[in-house]
Amino acid sequence: MSLSFTDAVATLTAPGQRFELERISVRGVEVNAFKNAPPTMRELFDTARLRGDDTFLVYEDERWSFAAVMASVDALGAALVHRYGVKHGDRVAIGMRNYPEWIIAFAAITSVGAVSVSLNAWWTEDELTFALGDSGATVLIADQERVGRSLRAARRLGTRIVSVRTNEIVADVDRWDDVVINGEPLPRIEIHPDDDATILYTSGTTGRPKGAVSTHRSIVQSLMSFACRGTVDAMRKPAGTASSPYPPCYILIVPLFHVTGSTAVMLGCFASGARLVIMYKWDAERALDLIERERVTNFVGVPTQSWDLLESPSFGSRDTSSLLSVGGGGAPAPPELVKRVSNNFRAASPNLGYGMTETNAYGPGISGADYLERPTSTGRGVPTLELEVRDADGVAVPVGELGEIWFKGPHLIRGYWNRPDATAETIVDGWLRSGDLGKLDEEGFVYVLDRAKDMVIRAGENVYCAEVEAAIYELPAVYEAAVFGVPHQRLGEEVATVVVLKDGMTLTTDELQSHVRARLANFKVPTLVRFSNEQIPRNASGKMLKRELRLQLLEETSG
Repeated sequence: MSLSFTDAVATLTAPGQRFELERISVRGVEVNAFKNAPPTMRELFDTARLRGDDTFLVYEDERWSFAAVMASVDALGAALVHRYGVKHGDRVAIGMRNYPEWIIAFAAITSVGAVSVSLNAWWTEDELTFALGDSGATVLIADQERVGRSLRAARRLGTRIVSVRTNEIVADVDRWDDVVINGEPLPRIEIHPDDDATILYTSGTTGRPKGAVSTHRSIVQSLMSFACRGTVDAMRKPAGTASSPYPPCYILIVPLFHVTGSTAVMLGCFASGARLVIMYKWDAERALDLIERERVTNFVGVPTQSWDLLESPSFGSRDTSSLLSVGGGGAPAPPELVKRVSNNFRAASPNLGYGMTETNAYGPGISGADYLERPTSTGRGVPTLELEVRDADGVAVPVGELGEIWFKGPHLIRGYWNRPDATAETIVDGWLRSGDLGKLDEEGFVYVLDRAKDMVIRAGENVYCAEVEAAIYELPAVYEAAVFGVPHQRLGEEVATVVVLKDGMTLTTDELQSHVRARLANFKVPTLVRFSNEQIPRNASGKMLKRELRLQLLEETSG
């Protein structure tokens, strides 16, 4: 007979156990934390040195051992300190697609006490320019395409550039191979748990993204939380469940500049010693090739990607028997997808995690039998995560009642970079307001029912409607515009807009989309555009009634 969730958690977190808990104060707030967590990420990366020639990274036909990765981490760390003068607390930006060098750069930056700034590889020149200026990055490590988009801003800001995987000679740009000289020792820099470690930008509700700042403590506590939950799940498997014949292996199918890719997947592999198979970009057929070839055991992405695998014409003839877990987070999964994952993968269990950039990806999670029984839930958390559902006044509501979901724990961001206003709005007395509306049941399962934030989640990408509306309103012909999400079978949601034009003026769908595309990343461009002769409905306080618009548009498209 398998253990209950409560008994498994109690066993793992008891005194003397690996996941023993202690009560600590973080910035004046009392939280539950894992006593045995590494103090900083530098100690976490040091564990990789013990794995020697074991394969760590697989990228196309390249295979990188743990030793090779750490040799490059040391060399880049030395270059950052001695060649570029990077000091403790300085920001160093990474702007590239999924390459091994992204991972090396992240480990090197955080190991010398600097702050890693993750830049969205899909951003336009304007968006990259803003983030470089906002973060004050002294160095940018980027691939050729991102170098091209950032060069003018970097020259103006005085940001030094290291270019990855290119032989092109560009003035004011250093090549990776000329900078990273293996054999250089990693400089010893004193780092404390509450030092800043990362800045990840989240789309801003007022038109510009906010830099979410995490400390070393918050990231390692998130990783320990994931490990604890995974161990709880393993302990609860029915007696007699066969173990996998394959060593742990993850496939990286989401961008490293997202918290899921960098924390849940990449750092999770660093911490556990699992092999990591890197995809440059998502392609279901290529993913199936790699799952077969590398005997991948864990598939972590957005629901869209699980759907793509199942919809592949070749899926039935592929060997996916190595997979033990298929799922991820970033968006709700339709109950039908949960069933299909369970029915179509021989050994894999469906799973879903409900995390945010602001929680370092960790939050309630659900998998296996729990998920099949409650396909609309996002699960439960381990004891480092405190969770409440509160009303508009911030007062906790009874079990089963709807309210905003609030989080507390050692894994939360410390705030937003240079945005005390946004920090105070989101983090209240150590509790983080998720902006999501939901409820709890008697067993502690979380159900997310709607979003308080005006946001669309398209294939795991956050699109804040105000940002897109701001771009649309730049068009002279636009009188008013509302942007919102509508359901999409593969993407989860797609971006839609209803636009009212000024009298006597004209605008086409192509013109609107081209205008937005020139200003924002492509995933933010509305794919459904409707022009209306009637003003957008509003409530008594003047707020747009987007729910009505969504229903009208769905009726039109279904009819």
